[in-house]
Amino acid sequence: MRADAERSRRRILDAACEVFLERGPDAPLDAVVRRAGVGPATLYRRFPDREALVRALVTDLLARLTAAADEARRAEADPYRALRRFVHAAADLRMGAAIVVLLDELVVDDELVAVRRGAVTAVEALLCGAQEAGRLRADVGMGDLVLLCVRASRPLPGGLAALDADGSLVHRHLDLALAGLAVADPDGPAGAPLGFDEVIAAAGRPGEPVDGGVEA
Repeated sequence: MRADAERSRRRILDAACEVFLERGPDAPLDAVVRRAGVGPATLYRRFPDREALVRALVTDLLARLTAAADEARRAEADPYRALRRFVHAAADLRMGAAIVVLLDELVVDDELVAVRRGAVTAVEALLCGAQEAGRLRADVGMGDLVLLCVRASRPLPGGLAALDADGSLVHRHLDLALAGLAVADPDGPAGAPLGFDEVIAAAGRPGEPVDGGVEA
């Protein structure tokens, strides 16, 4: 793909992420066009309909999630710091919140499940590494981490959005939450870790294929 074509694609996907977060999955595609600063023909040449745009956006976000996890592991020798670095990178991408918003519009097939599996594997490696190093509570599951990122990265409603105009508040809240997860309090609340499959099942989306073609 030529550099200018890739820049246009990047603008469209970034704009779509922002618009869908702000206005929901039924937001007019004209709003994406205006936010991206491209012509309608440019958008429809790359993404012929809403389904194609949503699929491309979710696939792109999952790929960036995997890349962020891999980069965090390379950049930080300490497993907990690597996990923290990843969580903040994920919040900047707002990927968790965007994917949740788009779930009802998303057609899940084997290809998308494979991309999702790659992202989950990369993030789980960070989570397990922090737990094995004794830096993260053992009762924290992948689903807990995913929903923490989703909750923190959703835009604040109405006038509250002004409190996080520069995006720093979400990072403060993530640090507060991670600090709590990093300290094992014997008198604190006990509970089983929330798995990623449970989050997927609760969202009503297909799970991982298992033997015999039956989904988990």
